[in-house]
Amino acid sequence: MTIRDWPADERPREKLLERGAEALTDAELLAIFLRTGIAGRTAVDLARSLLDDFGGLAPLLGADRARFCAAPGLGDAKYAQLKAVLELSRRYLAQNLRRGDALSCPADTFAYLQARLASFPFEVFACLFLDNRHRVLAYEELFRGSIDGASVHPREVVRRTLQHNAAALILAHNHPSGVAEPSQADEHITRRLREALALIDVRVLDHVIVGDGACVSFAERGLL
Repeated sequence: MTIRDWPADERPREKLLERGAEALTDAELLAIFLRTGIAGRTAVDLARSLLDDFGGLAPLLGADRARFCAAPGLGDAKYAQLKAVLELSRRYLAQNLRRGDALSCPADTFAYLQARLASFPFEVFACLFLDNRHRVLAYEELFRGSIDGASVHPREVVRRTLQHNAAALILAHNHPSGVAEPSQADEHITRRLREALALIDVRVLDHVIVGDGACVSFAERGLL
C-alpha cells in the first residue's frame, strides 16, 4: 500500500493543508520533504526509519554531508534541499532581529537562537550584541567546544563587545544533549561575564540555553 491508498485525512500533505503544519508529527513533516519512499517503504515509513537511525530530528538536520547522503533515500540533492530549507528558515527568523530593530518579543529571539544553535552536535556559545535601545548590532558564534562543553573566555567577549560598540548583550549556547536546564558551570560563566562586562558599563540582558525544541531563559528563571 502506498500513501495514495491511505484515507485523505491521514496523508501528510493533505493533513497539513487541512489542519496546519503544527498538526503533523516529525515523521510526517519529514515525509513531505522526502516526497517519495524507497522500495517496500512509503515516505512516512522511510522518515520514521531515518529518525530512528539518526536519533531524532535535530541530529538528522545537523548531520554532515557524508553521514546524511549515506542514508537510504537521501543523497546530494536532498542534502542541498535540506540546507537551503534550513537557511531560509534562519533568514526568515532573522528578519525580526535584523540590524536596527529593537528587540520587543522574547519569543522571536528564542526562535531565532533555536534555529541558529539547536542543530549543532557540539556546544556553541554565541552573543547577540545590542545598542542602548536594544536594537540588534550583530550576532556572532564566538566559541565552539565538544558534546558536553565549550570554553568561554570573558576577555574575548569583552573585546568583541567593544568592537561592536554594544551597550547590552544576550548570551546564548546550546546543549547538544537536548536538555536545556542550566548547569552550575552555566551559572558560573554567566556571573563571570556579567562582572567583566559591568566594568565597561555593558548589561547582560539574558542568557538563553537552547535545547531540543525548547529554550531556557536565565532572565525568566530569575538567574540574572
